[in-house]
Amino acid sequence: MWLPPEEVPLRSALRLWVTQRSSGHFVLQRRRGHGAGGRLTGRLVGALDAVLDSSARVAPFRILFQVPGSQVCSQIASGATLEEAERHWAWLEQNLLPSLAVFDSADDLASFVTGKVKALIAEETSSRLAEQEEEPEKFREAWVKFASRFNFPEAEKLVTYYSCCCWKGRVPRQGWLYLSANHLCFYSFLLGRELKLVIPWVDIQKLEKTSNSFLTAAVRVSTPGKERDFAMFLDLEEALRVMEQLADVTLRRLLDNEGFDPDPLLQEPSQITKRDLEARAQSELFRAVFRLPRPERLHAVRDCSLWTPFSRRHTAGRLFTSDRYVCFTSTEEGCCRVIIPLREVLSIEKMEDTGLLPSPVLISVRGQMAFQFIELKDRDVLVEALLGQLRRVQASRPTQPSASRAHDRTPPALRATSTCSDHTFGDLEMVSSLSSEESPRPEAPGAVPPVPRGEEEKMRLWRDHLGEHGRTVCMFRTDTTRRLVATGLPRSLRGRLWLLFSGAMTDLASHPGYYGRLVQESLGRCCLATEEIERDLHRSLPEHPAFQTERGIAALRRVLTAYAHRNPRIGYCQSMNILASVLLLYAPEEDAFWLLVAVCERMLPDYFDHRVLGAQVDQSVFEELLRERLPELAERLPSALASLSLSWFLTLFLSAMPLGSAVRVLDCFFFDGIAAVLQLGLAVLAANARALSSSRDDGQALTLLSRFLDHIQSEDSPGLPADSHHAFLSDDQEPPQVTDIGDLIRDSYEKFGPQSVEQIERMRCRHRIRVLQGHEGTAKQNVLRVVGPEVSFPPDDLEELYDLFKREHMLSCYWEQPRPGPARHDPSRPYAEQYRIDSRQFARLFQLVSPWTCGAHTGILAERTFRLLDDSTDHLIAFRAFAACLDTMYNGEMNEKIKLLYRLHIPPALTEDDQDSQSPLKNPLLSTSRPLVFGKPNDDASDYQKQLKQMIKDLAKEKAKSETELPQMSQREFIQFCKTLYSMFHEDPEENDLYQAIATVTTLLLQIGEVGQRGSSGSCSPDSGAGPGASAPPPERDSVFADTDTAPDTAPAPRAFPQEAEGDWTVSFEHILASLLTEQSLVNFFEKPLDVKSKLENAKVNQYSLRTSEMNSQLLPELQPDSDLVG
Repeated sequence: MWLPPEEVPLRSALRLWVTQRSSGHFVLQRRRGHGAGGRLTGRLVGALDAVLDSSARVAPFRILFQVPGSQVCSQIASGATLEEAERHWAWLEQNLLPSLAVFDSADDLASFVTGKVKALIAEETSSRLAEQEEEPEKFREAWVKFASRFNFPEAEKLVTYYSCCCWKGRVPRQGWLYLSANHLCFYSFLLGRELKLVIPWVDIQKLEKTSNSFLTAAVRVSTPGKERDFAMFLDLEEALRVMEQLADVTLRRLLDNEGFDPDPLLQEPSQITKRDLEARAQSELFRAVFRLPRPERLHAVRDCSLWTPFSRRHTAGRLFTSDRYVCFTSTEEGCCRVIIPLREVLSIEKMEDTGLLPSPVLISVRGQMAFQFIELKDRDVLVEALLGQLRRVQASRPTQPSASRAHDRTPPALRATSTCSDHTFGDLEMVSSLSSEESPRPEAPGAVPPVPRGEEEKMRLWRDHLGEHGRTVCMFRTDTTRRLVATGLPRSLRGRLWLLFSGAMTDLASHPGYYGRLVQESLGRCCLATEEIERDLHRSLPEHPAFQTERGIAALRRVLTAYAHRNPRIGYCQSMNILASVLLLYAPEEDAFWLLVAVCERMLPDYFDHRVLGAQVDQSVFEELLRERLPELAERLPSALASLSLSWFLTLFLSAMPLGSAVRVLDCFFFDGIAAVLQLGLAVLAANARALSSSRDDGQALTLLSRFLDHIQSEDSPGLPADSHHAFLSDDQEPPQVTDIGDLIRDSYEKFGPQSVEQIERMRCRHRIRVLQGHEGTAKQNVLRVVGPEVSFPPDDLEELYDLFKREHMLSCYWEQPRPGPARHDPSRPYAEQYRIDSRQFARLFQLVSPWTCGAHTGILAERTFRLLDDSTDHLIAFRAFAACLDTMYNGEMNEKIKLLYRLHIPPALTEDDQDSQSPLKNPLLSTSRPLVFGKPNDDASDYQKQLKQMIKDLAKEKAKSETELPQMSQREFIQFCKTLYSMFHEDPEENDLYQAIATVTTLLLQIGEVGQRGSSGSCSPDSGAGPGASAPPPERDSVFADTDTAPDTAPAPRAFPQEAEGDWTVSFEHILASLLTEQSLVNFFEKPLDVKSKLENAKVNQYSLRTSEMNSQLLPELQPDSDLVG
């Protein structure tokens, strides 16, 4: 065990201890009297140790740390056995010793080693306590330190923590790695220097195990533009596994919420624990190994042995129990696998415990089969739990209809008493499977076609195998089964065996009449999915006779439409039509539907959506396997291979090779899952390795692969026509050699398989992070490409602004209650609208990056800006509108800035319920009864009046030219406008001059408004005469006021404040702009260059602190959306 460093004199230590090993800094010693041999002194020491009380005994092995040149050592570890001491020694050699060479100072080296050992002790202690208690005291202390060091709100849940080192260049920084629900954080305080790192999981692009010249193993965390290495973990594999699980859960929850269906325990991030993560990972692996439905949750795992009649012995393995299944897999990979649906179970019994059969349990199932398990720990508890689950399954089991029709169409080789064969089609007329070799015939559904040559031998082999291993879903699945599948399934059994291997047979039996109801409900419905289905119906195997008649087309239409109705999230995606067509060739219609369900929802998760994430993940896994298995070829392959291999996964080679050969691939796929497709892809590349390595360019390499796949034939199907050459084959080229699909499949298993399900799932988790981040990167680049030409920000600044916008959205996802549907990240929306923020998020960003800071008035201005930008009135705005608004503030001309300010103080930005709108109608400072003209001598008064008249005439001309006219501003709105200007000038270096100028402009505008008010009132008086003979307005009055009272044939805009009478005080945008232009200090203020870089840098630093301080001080009561702003 690791010990707190304690000084030990080296010279006196040599009398009682013998050195076993030593290095430059560490010494492994054995106490005299322990171990083989020993002289008199050793025997005396050993006898003394034996008679001492246990609390006073000394461990026989220890490890000392010695600074070179010092006579004093520190004991850092001890062991009761040599194996324990050597385990600690090996850890020091692998993790600590290589990094000590970078220290020049002995004090720094001693401080580093001492801190590392203390951290290991703390981690061991916390691990032991965690096993005994759900929330140990040590963990609570770590959580408090985590919250105080990083100033996170209480909603940020700490999941676990590790002692480790973070490398900065060549120097390791010893500290603590904290893994929380949303962040990876590191803290170090060493030699008076503090280091803090905060990395959101959504920013992590890659997690991988790596090594460098200073350490043997480390975890490399890659983010945009940065890589950080963390090393010297007590258990690096565990730490990496937890990191991958947290990153996967968080990225799928935040970036792929449309396709993410997490465990209920992980729905709330603030409740995630390390134990929950482990349980989720085990359940996902369990479902992947046995290909079970997603809702299935793992309950218990027990080591045991199962009697296997085909080998006449008990096979060691593990028993898994879940909600509706009991499963077994052998310890030896591929030896035996059994899936027992509880709906098939007749009884679960405890047998008599004997010496030959310890703790036996017998599970009897339909089909006259029984499974005997022995050596089960906690047998009584397990059996009681299984009986309880069995009762629940039997209580929810639907009543079975007559099985006569289903039994009649079941091939004799598969006939059994299992209820998985007992199903009917309801009242709808369904078609039988369509022969892959013959045209559909009007025979009875399910009629078995004549058996061609070669089928007899396959049928005999499968009849013998099924008789020995079982004919139902509970059959023993072994390596022998895999070899038979690889040689090809009999055509008459293919559809039923696909049902059995995929688990679709259990779904079929569990939902009698479900497909018929779906077909009836979906008939006549029209939606986007049905339109796409109709468009692709005649593109599905158009060369096959089965789909040249309405019978086959109608069956395909029903299957695809029923599935789209069942799963609206997926609906219909391209390549589903090809897969469903092939399924209909070998399985009746209802069976084909459930096979499609198994493929789309279990075997190929996330394949069939608009982003095909699952296929891209598996294609990325394929590239990693290619680099591992065929490294030389991987370096020479063209970059365009990714697009070609992606089609292999999307269509399972159905569109890449002849149908007769592709069906053999489906045989292997339904038995081995995606592993069969991965290893077959490797075999295809290996078969063409030499030609691909010598290809001149990408086009030639892709043509070569296409020709090779086109000329793969099956022994069961007719050979290729003599003129069946690839379209790109030149006249002087020899046709490629024909390859037998059986040989290719055999090579794939012998050279590249079988792949471990656990390995593939681990790789999928790792590559899913990369694929999701790749989509995020693509979305970001498209947003910048679309928005960039519309604004004047430099590309780097625009990118920083986008990152801030996205981070603000993420912060709300971290710590607030789940948002309503429209507010969530929606990958299906246009790139520039995938992330949207509400008014509260916008207010925080406005405070961070807007140049128009107005002190306490900033929040009010942010609310008005948000209302102005919310064109769709859904209380959300996208990045495009946000960037355009900031661009006007930073880079717009003065008239554009004034226009934006003007629009912020009229409806819809300014409302009657505005927080700052309850000002008096007449303010003493703004009353025209006391004009505010500063610095104007009496001699200049006449000149000032002349300027005013000329300005009004100029405005009238500009107004005539303008195509669109802004509504006029009432006096109350004008008061709010002036208050905003006064707030903007606060703390400006030219504050006094600006206040003088705005006072002058305010006086001028008030006079203009009163002139217009009097003119409007005069034109409406009874004495003025409203008839045709009414006199024209006097010369002193400019027509601009008459024109701006009302717009002909235009409905007036709703006002923020109701007008009291006709002829109210108003002023137009042109009046305000012209008045502001008369004051040079105001012109300088609005035209001075603004530095957005400093704002962005400051925002990056303060965005987290602003949010956490806001939450901790509860400035927003319980973070509930404002009723006026959020629907």
